[in-house]
Amino acid sequence: MVISVGEILADMIAKNTAEGTVYSRHAGGAPFNVACGIAKLGGKAGFYGCVGNDLIGDFLIDFAKTRGIERLHIEQNRERNTTLAFVDLSEAGERSFCFYRKNTADFCLNEEAIPRIVGEADIVHLGSLPLSEERGRKFADGLIEKAKEKGALVSFDVNYRDDVYPDPKEAVRVYSSYIAAADIVKFSEQELYDFSGERDEKRAIRKMSKGKHLFVTLGKRGSLYCHDGGEILHISAPDLKPVDTTGAGDAYYAGVLKVLDEKGFSAVAEAMATGSVCGTLATQKKGAIESFPSPEEIKPYLDKLGKAELL
Repeated sequence: MVISVGEILADMIAKNTAEGTVYSRHAGGAPFNVACGIAKLGGKAGFYGCVGNDLIGDFLIDFAKTRGIERLHIEQNRERNTTLAFVDLSEAGERSFCFYRKNTADFCLNEEAIPRIVGEADIVHLGSLPLSEERGRKFADGLIEKAKEKGALVSFDVNYRDDVYPDPKEAVRVYSSYIAAADIVKFSEQELYDFSGERDEKRAIRKMSKGKHLFVTLGKRGSLYCHDGGEILHISAPDLKPVDTTGAGDAYYAGVLKVLDEKGFSAVAEAMATGSVCGTLATQKKGAIESFPSPEEIKPYLDKLGKAELL
C-alpha cells in the first residue's frame, strides 16, 4: 500500500468571464491527488492530512470519502482554516499558483498518527508543502525515521515552492534534506537542473539519483528514470494538446507508485509508461482529481506507447 501524507487543500481555479474572473472550487493538494490517482487506477492507497474548521474543510472530508481510498485519516483542526491554492491558467493551459496559507491547517500533523501510517504502508509518500513549517518538518522527520526502521520505502515529490518560505536559501536547504532522505524522488525538469547545479541532462540525473530511484517529468518529452547514477531510461508521452496542466505531475506519479507498489522496480519501465499516459491524459480536462484517468482510459494509450529506451 502507498500511504500519502501532507497537504490536502482547495484549488481555486480561475476562469475569465465577461463579468470578471471567477474561481471554481476543486479538491487538491499534491499528496492527496496522488492518493486519489492510485485509488482510481485500482491500487491500494491511503492518505493522512489535516484541514481547518470551515466549510472548505467539510467539503474536502466529504469529497475524500468518495474516492475509494482504503486508509483515509483527515484531521480537522478546530483553531485553523483550510489551506487554499488560487490557480491561474495561461492560454496554453500552464498554471501559476498563489497560496492562501496564513493560520491554516495543512502542516498541523499529529505525530501520534505515525505508527499507524508506518504499520500499514509499503511506500510512504511525503508531500512538500507542510515542510515550510517547523511542525511539519518535525512530523516528517519522525515519519521517515519510523518508515526506515520498518523497511518501508520513502517517496518524495519535490514540488518546489519557494514562495511559502521567508528566504529562498532556506527553501533549498529544507528541500535538499528531504531529497537526500528519500528512496524514491520525483523532479520536474527545471527542479532537476536547479537542485543539481548541472545543465547537462545526463550529468544532472546521475548526480541526483545517487543512492535512490529518481524520476524526472519532461512535459511533452515524457520522463526519465535513473537509479544510483546508473543507466538512464527515457519514455515518451502521448502527443495530446494540454487543456489544463494542474495535477499532471501528480497523475504521473500516481501511475508510477501504483505499479511500483504492486510489482517492484523490476517493472520500472511499466511504471514509467503508466505514469506517462496518466500524466498526459490528466491535462485533457480542467482540474486535477476530476481529470485523472481510469484503467480503461489509459489502456489504449499504453498499447500504442513505445517502450522505455536507454538515453
